[in-house]
Amino acid sequence: MSYQHRYVDGTPIHFPLGKVVCVGRNYAEHARELNNPVPTEPLLFIKPGSCTVPMDGGFAIPHDRGAVHFEAEIAVLIGKPLSRQPSVEEVRDAISGFAPSLDLTLRDVQDGLKAKGWPWEVSKCFDGAYVLAPFVPGDAFEDLTDIGIRLTINGEVRQDGNSRDMLNPIIPVIQHIAGHFSLQPGDVISTGTPVGVGPLRKDDELLLELVGHSQVSGQVL
Repeated sequence: MSYQHRYVDGTPIHFPLGKVVCVGRNYAEHARELNNPVPTEPLLFIKPGSCTVPMDGGFAIPHDRGAVHFEAEIAVLIGKPLSRQPSVEEVRDAISGFAPSLDLTLRDVQDGLKAKGWPWEVSKCFDGAYVLAPFVPGDAFEDLTDIGIRLTINGEVRQDGNSRDMLNPIIPVIQHIAGHFSLQPGDVISTGTPVGVGPLRKDDELLLELVGHSQVSGQVL
C-alpha cells in the first residue's frame, strides 16, 4: 500500500514524501531499558522516505531477520523550509501536523551492527521500517510539551508516554536539526520513543494514539 501524507479527515497533504529525521534515546527510561547511555545532546539518524508505509490497513514486517521491535513516536510534519538557526516562531509556523508513528527496528540485526561498531542503517531503513498514521493539524495543539503517545497491542497498553518527558523537547530539537541540515516541506521529525518497546508478531492487532486527538488501528501482516 503506497503512502501519501494526509490529515485525519482524509484530506491529502500535497507535500512530497521527504526524509524522516529520527531522534534516538529521547526518553531517558527508554535508553535505560536497552542498556544504552542517556545522551547529553540530540542523537540523530535519518530514514529515507521510501521506507514509510501507512498504519491503517495493516503493514508487513520481515519474518526472516530476527526480532522486529516497535517504537511508538510522535511524528511532526514539516510544511515550510527550515535551515540554519530558525526562531521558535519560525519552527512553530513550519509545523503542519502531528501524528502517531512506529519506528521499526530489526533489533537482533542492530545489536550485531553495534557490536561491530558499524552503522545501523540495515536495521532501521528496510522497506516498511516507518509506519505513519494520518496527521492532526498542527494548530490543534497549544502546548507541545503535553502530547500523549500510546500504543496498545492485542488489548494491552505497551507504551504510554508524553512529550513532557522528552530529553529534547519538540521545538528545540527541530531548531537543533535545522541548524545542521535543511528541512523541507514533506520531511518528518520522529521525536523518540518512551519506555516499553518490544517485538511485533504476525497478526498482532495494534491501536496507535495521539491521546485525545487521534487513533488508528492496524494489523501486523
